Amino acid sequence: MIYAVSDLHGCYEKYIKVLEKIQFRETDTLYVLGDVVDRGDGGIKILLDMIQRKNVIPLRGNHDYLAYCLLKNLSQPLQKQDTHEIQNLYQSWFYDGGYPTYTAFVKLPPEKQKMLLAYLNVFLLYDEVKVKGKRFFLSHTVPEKERMLHFDRLNWQELIVGEPEYEKEYFPERYLVTGHTPTDLIDESCSGRIYQKNSHIAIDCGAVFGNPLGCICLNTLEEFYAQ
Repeated sequence: MIYAVSDLHGCYEKYIKVLEKIQFRETDTLYVLGDVVDRGDGGIKILLDMIQRKNVIPLRGNHDYLAYCLLKNLSQPLQKQDTHEIQNLYQSWFYDGGYPTYTAFVKLPPEKQKMLLAYLNVFLLYDEVKVKGKRFFLSHTVPEKERMLHFDRLNWQELIVGEPEYEKEYFPERYLVTGHTPTDLIDESCSGRIYQKNSHIAIDCGAVFGNPLGCICLNTLEEFYAQ
């Protein structure tokens, strides 16, 4: 079976519960559609679990990318003129939930820090899979429909911070599977649940804000939740 989950944001216990709920096996595949870290305090712990599982495929979210960029700077000497700018970047990151990630990372031994940075650096931007005749495009997010129709012209950042048009069907024979935007901001009736409309499957249920962590099976489109 092929599953997808997104926006774990450090919710380690919910992540483990989802794996138990779907009875995740070595023959299964789990796509994690970004934003593993920040806000919650278990992001580094989740990464350490993911890196050991060859059947977990990580996609890059905006929080993962920013964490990588700033954490790799910890071991690099700063030029005096860069100090103020870097401090501002760290303050902005901490304000947006990066502090738990930072504090957990700096407690790791250097070899594990290096291992996690290498792992974060190879997160995919997107992937495409075909399951039982259905085609799925998976990414942290996507931009508006017109931009996706000219995919070869996209900036890569649009797949980590883009704003989808959920009311529009992008492709007649392909599902979009994304996270990034909590589903209650897409449709209030989907609060804490997965959104499935217009061939768009949005799976960020806002787990870090007290809602369940949602997971979908691409083989069956069955939804699973861990509170």
